[in-house]
Amino acid sequence: MKVLFAAGDPKPERWTVPIQQLLPEAEVFNWDPNGEPVNADYAIVWQPPEALFERERQLKAVFNLGAGIDGLLKVANLPRDIPVVRLEDAGMSVQMTEHVIHQLVDISRNMQVYRDQQAAGTWKIHRPIRRKDWPVGVMGLGHIGKRVARSIASLDYQVSGWARSEHHLDGVTCYAGTDRFDDFLAQTRVLINTLPLTDATRGILNADTLAKLRPDAVVINVGRGEHLVEDDLLQAIDNGQVAHASLDVFQSEPLPADHPFWQRAEITITPHVSARTQRDDTLEQITGKIRAHSQGQPITGVVDMSQGY
Repeated sequence: MKVLFAAGDPKPERWTVPIQQLLPEAEVFNWDPNGEPVNADYAIVWQPPEALFERERQLKAVFNLGAGIDGLLKVANLPRDIPVVRLEDAGMSVQMTEHVIHQLVDISRNMQVYRDQQAAGTWKIHRPIRRKDWPVGVMGLGHIGKRVARSIASLDYQVSGWARSEHHLDGVTCYAGTDRFDDFLAQTRVLINTLPLTDATRGILNADTLAKLRPDAVVINVGRGEHLVEDDLLQAIDNGQVAHASLDVFQSEPLPADHPFWQRAEITITPHVSARTQRDDTLEQITGKIRAHSQGQPITGVVDMSQGY
């Protein structure tokens, strides 16, 4: 069995050495753009070059180093007749949940007021919030979205969830399909996006969506930058429909120094850190699936290419 690693890491041995340790029965190769075909059975990739699929013609499956495969789908010659397997959690869902809850609590409990008071040397207690005034809506109910929704519900916030297909979560009111999207938005003041990026979800955080949220809305985007129509968000902030946005992902990363988001006090910016891939967990998951697949066993995380996730 031959395994090819192609993720553009300047220190690929951080990956290839533990892959070899976890799969001692395999030959492990690092992608060499100037090399010869290795006739790999499996490829572990992140935004691979088209040349990989031109050269490697015997692949049995491709394993993506991330839960979102939008970058992989941009590769024009990605084979459509072999399984593409996305990363399932690998320590990301708990990080994403921590990040989202931090942003939610910081905004809903108006912690900026206390930071400002500290800077001014002021001791003043403000009225506690009413959680019913902060209904939360989670877009996307995959593995990460479910954990986010359940965790926020456990803090006694009113939580709704929306996805393409039906879901049932204790403590969460679930909506499904485009015909229930407006109903979901009407219940939501804090909109949290965890959707995968597909043709159907690109630009979903737009003027129409933002206008249907409850007044003084908050947007927390931890999905993809391409989900958000940036000018529409700025306009929604200017007209008072959106009170605050917490953004971890952007259409252009790093965010350009002259981008207007930097100058807006109503926008919290983090540099795509809401959930980082945990190398050990990731490699244990992927190598376990490679071994299972090579032995003819079923594996989870196989992408439905018609849906993009």
